Amino acid sequence: MRAVVVEELTGPEAARLVDVPEPPGAHPRAEGQRLLVDVHAAGLSFIDPLQTWGKYQNGVPTPYVCGSEFAGVVVESPAGTDFRPGDRVGGIVWHGALADRALALPDYTVKLPASMSFVEGAALCMNYSTAWYALHRAQVQPGEFVLVHGAAGGVGTAALDLAAAFGVKAIAVVSNDEKAAVARRCGAHAVVRSDGPWLDDVRDLTDGRGVHVVIDPVGGDRFTDSLRSLRQGGRLVVVGFTGGAIPTVKVNRLLHRNLTVTGITMDNMETEYPGTLRMVRDAVETLAAEGRIRPYVGATFSLDRTAAALRTLDQRGAIGKVVVEVVPSA
Repeated sequence: MRAVVVEELTGPEAARLVDVPEPPGAHPRAEGQRLLVDVHAAGLSFIDPLQTWGKYQNGVPTPYVCGSEFAGVVVESPAGTDFRPGDRVGGIVWHGALADRALALPDYTVKLPASMSFVEGAALCMNYSTAWYALHRAQVQPGEFVLVHGAAGGVGTAALDLAAAFGVKAIAVVSNDEKAAVARRCGAHAVVRSDGPWLDDVRDLTDGRGVHVVIDPVGGDRFTDSLRSLRQGGRLVVVGFTGGAIPTVKVNRLLHRNLTVTGITMDNMETEYPGTLRMVRDAVETLAAEGRIRPYVGATFSLDRTAAALRTLDQRGAIGKVVVEVVPSA
């Protein structure tokens, strides 16, 4: 079968389309449950270019098949799960999705509705699970203001799309006009520019009080202003550090204004609170089945252009989700 393999950790250019055997056994994290999928499309995330440089903290040794997310059709399914051959599914695999067939993990796989294309399905699980869990952990309430950094990225567009489901007003932070248009399309209540006085703009939008919640997949030097953007009792959720730098917090800021800062990592939470993964998976699957969410795909690439797709993410040029079509759309 065809697969995109990384044999050396020298960046996106190391990704090569080659022939490899069909994957045996089960995914290393699936505890022996063999869930085999015919892949139609693969979604890329920040994980994928990082792994090509050997910089992802949970990376795998070379050679490996890259691709962190998939959408396709079940070929083989383990007993005791909800999946059967022929099911249309999407899920997170961290690596292995950029191939004709991939091993999936039942806990990280959802059924796709017939109304959702495989390209959209490949953009569903990772970003929507992350955004849904961030909003859940922040304990958002209907009517609250939620500030979303990196709002035109994969997690950001998912958070904006989920705003209606949670009944919140999302304020998007973006860096240019193109990203502002995407943010509005994805459901932003208002848009502010990171290259302008965004903190003042946020205060104006909230009658000077600030937002209730900040969703931050960026980090970096705007973190302190994110804390300043919160009203008394506000909550900030750390999702990641796409800005590169990992910020620090002066805890007196938390003390005097009753602020909460929390991080999210679903699989780690599962070890202490079993059922976390199923809760998130079921929520995303239900919203998709009800037609209440629709992933925004900013760019699609053919399988033989995977290196170019990875470069787009590596150079931080992606808007929305980047998807590689393993089986070309009709």
